[in-house]
Amino acid sequence: MDRTEFLASLLAGGVAGMCVDLTLFPLDTMKTRLQSPQGFYKAGGFCGIYAGVPSAALGSFPNAALFFVTYEYTKSVLGSCVSTNKAPLIHMLAASLGEVVACLVRVPSEVVKQRAQACPSLGTYKVFVDTIRHEGILGLYRGYGSTVKREIPFSLIQFPMWEFLKAVWSWKQNHVVDSWQAAVCGAFAGAFAAAVTTPLDVAKTRIMLAKADSTTATGKVLPVLCSIWKTQGISGLFSGIVPRVTWISLGGFLFLGTYDKVHKVLQ
Repeated sequence: MDRTEFLASLLAGGVAGMCVDLTLFPLDTMKTRLQSPQGFYKAGGFCGIYAGVPSAALGSFPNAALFFVTYEYTKSVLGSCVSTNKAPLIHMLAASLGEVVACLVRVPSEVVKQRAQACPSLGTYKVFVDTIRHEGILGLYRGYGSTVKREIPFSLIQFPMWEFLKAVWSWKQNHVVDSWQAAVCGAFAGAFAAAVTTPLDVAKTRIMLAKADSTTATGKVLPVLCSIWKTQGISGLFSGIVPRVTWISLGGFLFLGTYDKVHKVLQ
């Protein structure tokens, strides 16, 4: 990856991330409150739907930029030494590595954002200060493992599907897809990946919102999923699926479409 490609991936990813996170923030808030253990209305209902937005605003650019720089770099390195028929495997590995790196920024941002969303009366700054005071820096990384376990399966589905849909569409029309077509492919890939990985997202939310001394706060995904299954059944595991799929399908359209457009312009 040369310097131009690096800067294009960095800026395009950052712009795309901010565009999605800030535009669709209310849907994310509703999803978090639906997944909250105290229930939608006790977590704030439809009030204060922009609670936690400063955290999202600060984290979205570096989070998305880190992901796409890692993703494109890994693709360029592996693509030069692996045959083209193994492209889906390259995309899977590149997306997985991208998520591991991006979560270093995403998780602290998510912890503060989701706690502010579930308790809008506190405010983002107070949530951040309280987390540091009571749990230290590691408190900001509670749920890192569960977030990675959610994001890697999500990316293993979304990005190979996105690349595949673009390749098929390009083949059918005999030229590279336009940015709006890349956005449509991103919407379909994102919606499917979001639906399949909703239980992992519910577990991640419960871990981040749990009290510091609770069993859930230890971050073990499987026990959390089993507990939700026992107490709420299948509906509990898929709580928030409608706003999640809506948010991520729209987000996939904006995120991957914006990324494709900005990346082409910068190159």
